[in-house]
Amino acid sequence: MAKKGRFNLLSFVAWLTGVIVSLAVGSALADKILTVPSWLGGTLSDGIIAVIAGWIVIITTIIGVVLALVDAAS
Repeated sequence: MAKKGRFNLLSFVAWLTGVIVSLAVGSALADKILTVPSWLGGTLSDGIIAVIAGWIVIITTIIGVVLALVDAAS
């Protein structure tokens, strides 16, 4: 949803796929299903870095969706 103008179904499907994948990965990180590699600090404090990263992904994805909808409505 980067350009304004006519609706492009392929662009919308690609954007929606990115949102779904981002939410899936963020949820998996927040639920400790996915982990961060140890060289990125994944073994620190029982995986708290993965949980924080997961919530950051979830929150920024939701903010991005809201901003894209506001932009499309204007």
